[in-house]
This record gives sequence, C-alpha cells and structure tokens, in this order.
Amino acid sequence: MRNVVSLILGGGKGTRLYPLTQHRSKPAVPLAGKYRLIDIPISNCLNSEFRKIYLLTQFNSVSLHRHIRTSYRFDRFSEGFVEILAAQQTLQDSDWYQGTADAVRKNLRYLRQPGIDYVLILSGDQLYRMDYRQMLETHRSTNADVTISALPVSREQASSFGIMRMEAEGRVTGFLEKPQTEEDLKMVKADPEWFRRYHIESHGREYLASMGIYLFNRQTLLDLLEQSDYEDFGKEVFPMAIRARHVQTHLFDGYWEDIGTIRSFYDANIAMAGDHPPFQFLEAGHPIYSRARSLPPTNFQGAKISRSLIADGCHICEGSVIENSVIGIRSWIGPNVTIKDSIVMGADYYEFSDSLETSSSKGPALGIGEGCRIVGAIIDKNCRIGNNASLVIERQSDNDVDHPAISLRDGLIVTEKGALIEDGWNLQDHV
Repeated sequence: MRNVVSLILGGGKGTRLYPLTQHRSKPAVPLAGKYRLIDIPISNCLNSEFRKIYLLTQFNSVSLHRHIRTSYRFDRFSEGFVEILAAQQTLQDSDWYQGTADAVRKNLRYLRQPGIDYVLILSGDQLYRMDYRQMLETHRSTNADVTISALPVSREQASSFGIMRMEAEGRVTGFLEKPQTEEDLKMVKADPEWFRRYHIESHGREYLASMGIYLFNRQTLLDLLEQSDYEDFGKEVFPMAIRARHVQTHLFDGYWEDIGTIRSFYDANIAMAGDHPPFQFLEAGHPIYSRARSLPPTNFQGAKISRSLIADGCHICEGSVIENSVIGIRSWIGPNVTIKDSIVMGADYYEFSDSLETSSSKGPALGIGEGCRIVGAIIDKNCRIGNNASLVIERQSDNDVDHPAISLRDGLIVTEKGALIEDGWNLQDHV
C-alpha cells in the first residue's frame, strides 16, 4: 500500500470536550486507561498496511506531539512514518487552519510527491476498528473518484449526521446535513432491501450517515481544493464532489463512536469496562498501538474491583471499592476509597517518597486520598484529591457549572488536569 497517504485531522479547539481539552488537543485525550484517541486511527492505518501517515495539528498540540514522537518509530527499511504537520505561517499563507479542507489545502505540497495515487482523510477523535484496505477495494472496483465510509443509522440518529442519498449501485447522488423535517428525511431514506444486497440487516436503520472518512484519488483531491476556497470537507467539499465527480459509498456496520462531547467520551469509556464491551482491545490480529511504558504491575492490596479496567503501574490500597470504572496508569488510590461509574486518568509521573512527605504537610499527595467517594466523575491526570473528599452529585442538574478545578458537564463531574481538592471537600457544599 505504498501509493496511499493517510492524513489524520487533529481537530479544532474541542470546546465540547472542555475541560479535558483545556491543556491538550482532542486526539491527545486519554482513552481506556492507557491509550489516547489518536492511537485509534493510527492503529487502523498500521493494521491496514497504510504506513505513510501525516497528522495535521494546531491547538494545544504539545502533549500530542510528545506522544507521537515517543510512540511511533519505524525502522529505516519499512518506508513508513508518522509525521506531524503543525499549522504554521509561510510566505504563501499567513493564516492558521480555517477548517478541515483548508488544513489539507495548506499542505498539498506533501501530496504532490511521486508515488502517491490515493489520499485517505481521517478524523483524530473517533473510536472504531476498520480495515481501510476494504475501502480501497471498493474505491478501485467502482472506479470512483471519491469514496466515503457510510454507517447505517436510525430515524432518531439521522438528525445528528450528514445523510447521503444513493443510486442502486451505491453511488452518492445527494447529501443533506443533519435533516430535521419529515420531508427532508423522506428525501434521503434508503430502501431496507438495498442494505440486504450488501449483506447488512437494516434492523430499522434506513439512513446512511457519513463517518467523515474519505478516500480520494490524489488528482481529484488536488483539483477540488485548488479550484475552490472551501474550508470544510463535510459541509462544502463533499457536496461539491457529488455534483462533479463519481462519489461512492463504502458500507461499514461495526462499532463507531464520535468522541465529540463529555457525555460521549464518558459513555464510550464506561462501556469498555462493562460485561459485553462494544469495542474490544483484545483482537490479536488488529491491535491498538500506543506508547510502550516501563511500568510495574498494578498492586491490589485487598481492594474489591468489579467491571472495571485497571491500567499498569497503579497502587490500590486495602478497603477500596471500584465498580464500573476505568483507572488509568500510575493511579494511587488510598485506603477505603469508593469509586463508582467513573474515569480516573491516572498520572504522568510518580512522586518520590521524600516528595510524599513534603506534600503531606503542604496539601494532598498525588492521587486519591483515604476515604474519598467519587461517583459519576472524570478525574483528569495528575490530580491531588485529599482525604475524605466527596465528588458525588446528589441533586442532578442539566446546567453546566464551573468551579475552581471542577466543572459539571452533561450531568458529570469533571476535574481539570492537575486539580487540587483539599481534605474533606464536598461537592454538595458548592452546587
């Protein structure tokens, strides 16, 4: 697959994922205790033997750059790479990226290199497992100029996606962004028999949603971007391509989640800790890669743990109860702590024993102190939560609220990275 280049879009400011994006970009947000969101598209590329990968970044990208630099290295014989294309001002362009298409347009010189026939464009904040070689086969066999991955969705879901209208052979003839009215939905409704032709049961799903995964002939992409000033693929470039080019659908019927909000991020992580997780990290033939760390095994000292993911290098003290939660790397959880329905991202470093003694006189040590209660929360990295603190919402509210170091988002408690919560602090005293 040497003639395919993959472009992974690093995303915008990620305001809907705030405060998790306060100090990092969306693709750098930790996932499932030990990964980051960016590991998903990169792993899909590597498992598909697409080894020429560019990552386009702009906002809060320092930690993302560090992760890429320490995680993905190729030997000199593989001809593979994961390279970062950060937004920059040049003699030709003095503006930052104005959208997904504009980000690619500002880096077209990398696509003009010899030996490139196809360009795969991906998002850096989606959770799924896909073999892109099957998409390339669809693209080639239908002689398409552009191929887009499509996901069957229900009537209730359709209003949140860009929905495509197709001919019998899967060629896209129309596109409607987030249809709301019954008349609009009727225009893009698909026949269930059409799904069966492709060996997919509709199960009441009668609409085809764009997944934001595009495969272009290189020259087609160059023409579309050079002949327009459109800034967004989904809203502008893709509809333009439908009018002038052969745009084909590639059906996908596996698990796929767009991690765009605090609630979707939380639900996806908690689901992976359940009895029947919709997304598995255990597929030997299609592993999810990440940074290799020299961390010790997690130490359980009489804790009670159920339906949870526990990453490497943790220390969980006696009497603690962890249920339906995700515990990230280097987490230190004190005695008699209760953690339920929560995500604890862990820490970037360990404190030395002398640091622990010093910090105890100045404030909480790194980790979760003795006797804490944490329910329905996302605890970002490097937090210091004092003894007997309570992070529990007892009176639900639909309003988003910001407190020092803590926010309420989508009915969830979210701490900012490096938050300090004093001994005995109780959230209910502040809501």
